[in-house]
Amino acid sequence: MLATMITDVDRDWLVRAVDLARQALEAGDEPYGSVLVGADGTELFADHNRISGGDSTRHPEFAIARWAAENLTPEGRAQAVVYTSGEHCAMCSAAHGWVGLGRIVYAASSRQIGQWRAELGHPAAPVNAIPIQDVVPGITVDGPDEEQGARVKELVAQM
Repeated sequence: MLATMITDVDRDWLVRAVDLARQALEAGDEPYGSVLVGADGTELFADHNRISGGDSTRHPEFAIARWAAENLTPEGRAQAVVYTSGEHCAMCSAAHGWVGLGRIVYAASSRQIGQWRAELGHPAAPVNAIPIQDVVPGITVDGPDEEQGARVKELVAQM
């Protein structure tokens, strides 16, 4: 696993991702949100979970991969950073890898979220939680972040 360090700039973008997760919860979805940031530091695309309509593949990380494939050059994708409230699931990790997106920074790990869900009596996810690096070898991944992870935990408790 390649890892760097979560910076103050990263934390600002994680706040945005967790705010999107809150919006998802308020809209009746599970609390996940993600932001794609270009190499120049500008927000390129943002979304939150949209699975309440019955399509369980409507994760924000998957939407980011699709948007990036249609709108960015391979170089632009590789230089972009995805900030997300929760670590990518295997489906989203694979989409991220196939599209060639760059670094991922997450607020809470899949392991943490799974543990919180279990403690609250929520059903387990229908697929195994696989670390991003096990799906996309060599990718740079940073997380979790203690402060924003605590916010995600609060949202999971409201599900």
